[in-house]
Amino acid sequence: RDTELPRSPPAAAEPRHASPAAPRRLREKLRSRSSAPAAHTAPASRPQGPDGERPAEVGTGAPRESRAPFHFDYERFRQSLRHPVRGGRPDQDPDTRARKMKIKEMMKFAWDNYKQYALGKNELRPLTKNGHIGNMFGGLRGATVVDALDTLYIMELEEEFQEAKKWVEKSFDLNVNGEASLFEVNIRYVGGLLAAYYLTGEEVFKSKALELGEKLLPAFNTPTGIPRGVINLGRQDTGMSWSWGWASAGSSILAEFGTLHLEFLHLTELSGNPVFAEKVLNIRKVLKRVEKPQGLYPNFLSPVTGNWVQHHVSIGGLGDSFYEYLIKSWLMSDKKDSEAKKMYDDALEAIEKHLVKKSAGGLTYIAEWRGGILDHKMGHLACFSGGMIALGAEHAGEERRQHYMDLAAEITNTCHESYARSDTKLGPEAFRFDAGTEAMATRLSERYYILRPEVVESYVYMWRLTHDVKYRQWGWEVVKALEKHCRVEAGFSGIRDVYTTVPTHDNMQQSFFLAETLKYLYLLFCEDDVLSLDDWVFNTEAHPLPVNHSNFKAKASVQ
Repeated sequence: RDTELPRSPPAAAEPRHASPAAPRRLREKLRSRSSAPAAHTAPASRPQGPDGERPAEVGTGAPRESRAPFHFDYERFRQSLRHPVRGGRPDQDPDTRARKMKIKEMMKFAWDNYKQYALGKNELRPLTKNGHIGNMFGGLRGATVVDALDTLYIMELEEEFQEAKKWVEKSFDLNVNGEASLFEVNIRYVGGLLAAYYLTGEEVFKSKALELGEKLLPAFNTPTGIPRGVINLGRQDTGMSWSWGWASAGSSILAEFGTLHLEFLHLTELSGNPVFAEKVLNIRKVLKRVEKPQGLYPNFLSPVTGNWVQHHVSIGGLGDSFYEYLIKSWLMSDKKDSEAKKMYDDALEAIEKHLVKKSAGGLTYIAEWRGGILDHKMGHLACFSGGMIALGAEHAGEERRQHYMDLAAEITNTCHESYARSDTKLGPEAFRFDAGTEAMATRLSERYYILRPEVVESYVYMWRLTHDVKYRQWGWEVVKALEKHCRVEAGFSGIRDVYTTVPTHDNMQQSFFLAETLKYLYLLFCEDDVLSLDDWVFNTEAHPLPVNHSNFKAKASVQ
């Protein structure tokens, strides 16, 4: 649509990290019609790297001989866990338990309405009581089912979990033909299926995850091995893939190609096929080689040349989960992937030096960087960073540990302020620190809330690492606000303006609301041994993937 966009966000499934930060006109075009390919790549059987090397030859430590028939030892894996998946400690005080049960009721309500009105579609439209498909997943259906599986399981919603599992067994069709976001399919579908398998041992989840993972491989057929952002899931013969039409000059996006590592290592772990690990280890190799301006990673990289396309740096949309996956790659490797840890430490040092600022009112925030010029705004998506920094601080040297825990607490407090300063007590899509405004949206187009999880995600990590009760109090404020402003007759809906107490609903129950927002709220009121951080790392859609306590087949070492 080339007409002027409405001031409030269109009611459609929102990409989790990348696309919300895209120019809105182009985003709307992407949603409203099937985008033409922006930059085709010629099919290639084995892509050549910029120096003539073949990316797939990257060493992974995995044996090269045929592995068939490969068998993943699920029982051995379960025995390696240090805590029962759903915890084993006695219940906490009655108030905390009641709050946990309230969040479980919200999940059941969200699921029941999706099942009644939209089962098999990607999301529920709760006002019109029908389903939404969208074109972000290339013809795949049931995004809410796959995103909800592990949450239903953890909350012991057994009947509902069986309903979801049955849909995956009987109705989840991977033989589709359409343009899909590599990133979104990976974090929601591959991540959701992997987590469901590791939690339950049900083979159907593993087989679907591996089959879908295979369909994503043609995206990597580029001169550098850096994948393009969009792949046609039905064109396996040509491996055609292209980059988002709005991405700068046909480039790939840092948060998209940098948010594959956790899932792809697990695809290798479960299949015995080293190709998945090789693909993501090659991405790391390219990123290590390219020069970083001021030590920072810009958001756009050419998959053809392996060079940055422009110098826009963000810890919010377009950049965010790349940094998250560095520290989590190290944790998932049982702290053996020292390369990921060093990349994370160096990146965080540069971020703190160049992007972390303090407002006149004393609020710490992370600005965006455009070729050396700071934009003093922070997106809701960037609010995951408090939790990430706290997670990394646990493993910093003693003198740095407290420094990073303080920084994490300050950023999380700023994100809480963005909620506290709104009339609904829910946070806007972006908030600014300029012209006397602090932690509030100043533009009409940034006032919406689409059930996003990043702020409560940070509350969970801060709670587990400090046990400061304020984080549970802040989480309960979110529960009350969701109930008051987002709960409608047939589900939960985003709202178009957090600064009015009679908000307009956007008629969309995002799949990530069930995958992330409700899961994190539930975990906030659980004992620490429920999905213990000793055993699990969460992908960027909050799907838990296990720490490798035993032998780490795809050793993350890149020469």
